[in-house]
Amino acid sequence: MMPDIASSGLALVLTAVLAYLLGSVPFGVVITRALGLGDLRKLGSGNIGATNVLRTGNKAAALATLLLDAAKGGVAVAIARGLVGEDAAQLAALTSFLGHLFPLWLGFRGGKGVATFLGTLIVLDWRVGLAACATWAVTAAISRISSLSALVAAAMTSAWLVIFHQGHMLVLVVVLTLLIYWKHAPNLKRLKAGTEPRIGEKKL
Repeated sequence: MMPDIASSGLALVLTAVLAYLLGSVPFGVVITRALGLGDLRKLGSGNIGATNVLRTGNKAAALATLLLDAAKGGVAVAIARGLVGEDAAQLAALTSFLGHLFPLWLGFRGGKGVATFLGTLIVLDWRVGLAACATWAVTAAISRISSLSALVAAAMTSAWLVIFHQGHMLVLVVVLTLLIYWKHAPNLKRLKAGTEPRIGEKKL
């Protein structure tokens, strides 16, 4: 259910703080401003993630945002695992994810965390991460709805943990999944109403 806590309290506190700060970097906002695309928080859905960047019409910017948002979670996990241990790796996954959701630099108003979630999973266990990515991709290909794809991928991740015998990650993944569903509450309402926008649409 959880990894054994073997690292010192100081090491875990430092891991949590540094991973949070890394996760807080709002790459979507940085990239769109650098390219003169405007303030991402005032465009489309107002979200800082890749899906909203795509609504600017700049596919390269959206791809860069997706990769960097995933990478910041993965890098945090990799550094924590390499320097501290598995307990720190899972803590880094959680706090980098929280950094994306509640970034210090944007008044704690951030994104929905899907790319960061997938990035942390790939580093924690590449099989689980790739299975979650594949779940997102298949759902997106069928539905053309990014939020639905994220929700299905997140929900299925616990099953992938069981299949790949990674039960020590279950508590972490359940917490992240619940946070993803909470952040997607408006999307769930639109999905129910049939008004959720499809991938590539510029307006809600």
